[in-house]
Amino acid sequence: MATDEHHKGITVPIARASLTEVEINSVLEPLRAGWLVQGPKAQEFEDSWSEFTNASHSIAVTSCTSALHLSLLALGIGPGDEVIVPAFTWISTANVVERVGATVVFVDIDLATFNIDLGQVEEKITARTRAIMPVHLFGLAADMNPLMAIAEKHNLRVVEDAACGFGATYFGQHVGTFGDTGSFSFHPRKAITTGEGGMVTTGDDFLATKVRRLRDHGAEITDLQRHLGPKPYLLPDFTDAGLNQRMTDIQAALGHAQMMRAEAIVAERRSLAHTYDTAFASLEWLQTPPKIEGYGHSYQSYACLFMPEDAHLAARKRDTKALEQIKNKRNSWMEKLYRAGVSTRPATHAVHMLDYYKSKYSLTPDRFPSAHAANECSLSLPLFHGMEKFELQHVIDVVCEGIA
Repeated sequence: MATDEHHKGITVPIARASLTEVEINSVLEPLRAGWLVQGPKAQEFEDSWSEFTNASHSIAVTSCTSALHLSLLALGIGPGDEVIVPAFTWISTANVVERVGATVVFVDIDLATFNIDLGQVEEKITARTRAIMPVHLFGLAADMNPLMAIAEKHNLRVVEDAACGFGATYFGQHVGTFGDTGSFSFHPRKAITTGEGGMVTTGDDFLATKVRRLRDHGAEITDLQRHLGPKPYLLPDFTDAGLNQRMTDIQAALGHAQMMRAEAIVAERRSLAHTYDTAFASLEWLQTPPKIEGYGHSYQSYACLFMPEDAHLAARKRDTKALEQIKNKRNSWMEKLYRAGVSTRPATHAVHMLDYYKSKYSLTPDRFPSAHAANECSLSLPLFHGMEKFELQHVIDVVCEGIA
């Protein structure tokens, strides 16, 4: 077995933003032009995003959390309503439901995909249910055809959390274009980054207009439209009680510049994942991301399940003690990788196990056993565009040393 000294000098981060000189310099244009708030660069970014995803409307905002929040507000979801959310996701998916005054209704996940278990959705639907929020976790699409059929059957709205969904497709259609709205993230761990930022996509003209107003204090027209109009000296009317969740032109310039190589970014991430898949194919103690016919995985992250046979068994038995033991072994292995210069993270968290939700809704970890297992046994390995060959090989070498 290689020693820590053998690995000294190589450190591979979990993610790293990779920007070209053109992209870095793109932010100078709005700085020189003097138009820094939401303006022409935001429009360019929105247009390039719509072209890439084939969305009818794209609306740039401050974060994916803002995108989800605005979507719920535009759909009129609020107090007295229930929204179905997968139990294993980033906390924002549930938080936005709380922020509009609605009730979060958790559903367990499929431990093979980490996405919402559609077999459990209908039993959670009540007279108060207004929406389902599928999450396309880690770049793998949720199973949208049966989900949309459930939504249509029960007259429910669908708000896609596509924070990880850049480049992800479902039978050729880009995620974020199935439901009423889609929401994307441009956090630095994402393939396209603006530091912080998000995008709402929708095919509904009314919702697009509503979201655009809500992100901009409720104004009927934007500052740019007023500035370019016949009476720039007059303030607009405000037809909604909106928020300030506008993306700046500095951020949008950076995002738009990256979209010029969007296809190449997705292709590179898929190539890196394929190399991992091949290298780890014989490791029975590591469940790598699934490959499903018709699904275009975009690998926002390379999320795995540690000791999968034991984890699946413990989930089926709701064996909290066994999952705790697997978690301890996983954490020890993550520590070993860390000492060897390989950064890892738990894939994400089971929201029902976090203090706010477990307290408010009186939930125990085993209430959603697959999400519980994913919380204790998942981990993500480094994967990012711009990853050097020696970094990729270093991760493979260290992982293949085993878990002993």
